Amino acid sequence: MINNIKFSLKNLLEKYYLDKYNINISMVVEEPKNPSLGDISVPMFSVVKVLRKPMPEIVNEGIEVIRNCNLPILEVNSVGAFINLFVNKEELSFDIVKECITMDSEYGKSNIGIGKNVTLDYSSPNIAKSFSIGHLRSTMIGNSLKLILQKCGYNTYAINYLGDWGTQFGKMIVAYQKWGNKEDIMSDPIKKLTELYVRFHQEVEEHPELDDEAREAFRKMELNDPEYLDLWKWIREESLKESSQIYDLLNITFDSYNGEAFYNDKMDPVVEELDKKGLLVEDQGAKIVELGDDLPPALIKRSDGGSLYITRDLAAVFYRKKEYKFDKILYVVGNEQKLHFVQLKKIIEKMGYDFANEIEHVNFGLYLTNGKKASTRKGNVTKLYDVLQTAINLAYELINTKNPDLKNKEEIAKQVGIAAIVFGDLKNFRGLDVEFNLEQSVKFEGQTGPYLQYTGVRIASILRDKDFDINNCNKELFSKPHYFELVKQISQFNSTIEKAALEYAPSVIAKYLLNLAQSFNKFYSLEKINVEDEKNRNTNFVLAKAVRIVLNEGLRLLGIQYLEEM
Repeated sequence: MINNIKFSLKNLLEKYYLDKYNINISMVVEEPKNPSLGDISVPMFSVVKVLRKPMPEIVNEGIEVIRNCNLPILEVNSVGAFINLFVNKEELSFDIVKECITMDSEYGKSNIGIGKNVTLDYSSPNIAKSFSIGHLRSTMIGNSLKLILQKCGYNTYAINYLGDWGTQFGKMIVAYQKWGNKEDIMSDPIKKLTELYVRFHQEVEEHPELDDEAREAFRKMELNDPEYLDLWKWIREESLKESSQIYDLLNITFDSYNGEAFYNDKMDPVVEELDKKGLLVEDQGAKIVELGDDLPPALIKRSDGGSLYITRDLAAVFYRKKEYKFDKILYVVGNEQKLHFVQLKKIIEKMGYDFANEIEHVNFGLYLTNGKKASTRKGNVTKLYDVLQTAINLAYELINTKNPDLKNKEEIAKQVGIAAIVFGDLKNFRGLDVEFNLEQSVKFEGQTGPYLQYTGVRIASILRDKDFDINNCNKELFSKPHYFELVKQISQFNSTIEKAALEYAPSVIAKYLLNLAQSFNKFYSLEKINVEDEKNRNTNFVLAKAVRIVLNEGLRLLGIQYLEEM
């Protein structure tokens, strides 16, 4: 509601200057860094610059306009070029917490996406390889963005664009044919297949002809050779079993698992269209699209007729536009793929389609271990399932030490361990590389998922079996700084969600939740909540309840389960 007042003030002043002076002035309405100056501040520099009147005259005129408005403002004064306002904290705070408790999990929802469709392409692991810790970023950023966008009213379509086609499978098949044994592989399919993949890349250093064999094997797949397709189908099925195990553990679902192979029979029409529009150029037997001086050409077909990743991506974009009628398509893919998506957009633009601007590369940095990137080819990957299980075991040890008599310790430890890993990722701005630190993530204090869960559990414990009347509160308490600070943060939930949606940044919500939890724990240290006085007690319970609603919903938007006990 504070944001609503700020928005109303902005509109009020902009309309006033437009009506009186026939001038459009973009007003800034903010919150002062020093709360003693006011709750809301309006800098008047932009008005002075446009109207060229003395600052005191401009400030006094602005104060008069604000005093005549119908908003819950108690006091208006000025310091230099700033008009400062104090709001009616008591009534405003009561309205905010009452709205929060009434709306419950619906609190914070937005309508900015009503009627719009967003397709999200994320997770998308390569089959026949272990689901590594490196896949976590795309998976959890994408899942959180889906939930955030849904909260903002968007229709979402989550696609797991499996890496189930391409030359890498030619490599896998060659490795299997030369060194594999099906009975041995079935003992631990993904581990054994990964070992074969690593061996291929070791052997190719001394035998470069293996790359030619791999390209030929993939060409046979594209020509629907039964032997090669049967091998591919078996590898794909075994890979999906491991991926499903991870998704079940993280409680993640998709609307489509159509991988690269799905588009194998949809590429030719796109290539033909490129050719008809004069965009396809032959270069040393290969087919390319030239993209101007600033970009390298896009390779559409190799000289042997084999397709490439960008060819399948083009087919996928056109299919998804027709199928989902997206207003925006998000690719949650690492920083290193920036050029690929710039080329993809440029090709679609050159083809004459205006939806090229609807394609967004939601980039993210690498997960590093001791400053180094993991590599499947070199065999130095950390399996995500093993990481999650280790986190769950660490959480169990901590819970068992702190609360040995707790029921359902195994299930709670699972949720705490997962929260540790997920929040450890999402609290970071997605564009940055992240140094993975498992032990630090599982701690119950500091900037961790378990800390947020623990704060929610603390509030649940305070409120357990307590009755309170929201209409029988002591509103005067909301004038206290530590009360009002919490209320202000609660009121910012909606704008925080919208900011996260517009910037495709779950970290915005993660940092907001940390600040909210820290403010509540400070409040808890200053105030006894379950006090004798009924009105004061009701006020404390109402405020605590509102904080818990926001914490719970915020955690859900990050893909983290909130808890009642831990």
